[in-house]
Amino acid sequence: MGKTLIAFYSRRGENYVNGSIRTLKLGNTEVVAAKIKALLPEADVFQIDTTYEYSKSYMTCIEEAKQELRDQARPEMKNQLASIDQYDTIILGYPNWWGTMPMVCYTFLEAYDFTGKRIIPFCTNEGSGMGSSERFIKKLCPTATVLPGTPIHGAEAAVADRQAQAIATMV
Repeated sequence: MGKTLIAFYSRRGENYVNGSIRTLKLGNTEVVAAKIKALLPEADVFQIDTTYEYSKSYMTCIEEAKQELRDQARPEMKNQLASIDQYDTIILGYPNWWGTMPMVCYTFLEAYDFTGKRIIPFCTNEGSGMGSSERFIKKLCPTATVLPGTPIHGAEAAVADRQAQAIATMV
């Protein structure tokens, strides 16, 4: 087994959870990423984030995300890894925003060469599953092996031990 990277984007603060807006101390994707890290202690973790700060209001944030999708924007990442050469497997986590990944995940995938890498996606959502994100990962990383994604109901992130275990065993 080679080296593994857990890369994820997650939104803290106001989120849509089981039909209502709630304030989350940690975003759902971050909660699941921590569960996977606990199962894979040798894995490195990288939090994907933007230089742009989305609105604290969930309703405004989703409109910002919709506009980024329309524009096919590539938001600038706050931090970057020097390289991903040392990693054989990248576990990529993100929330489902408008049927796909947040656009900064596109920025992340376009920033590195994933040739020969395995990408294991997981997506927190409130009912829309993986959306079209797996198709876009395959399109953005045609020389990588993209394993089937794991959709995780965001409201159940805190108890998603079974899903985290399933992801960890794919490594």
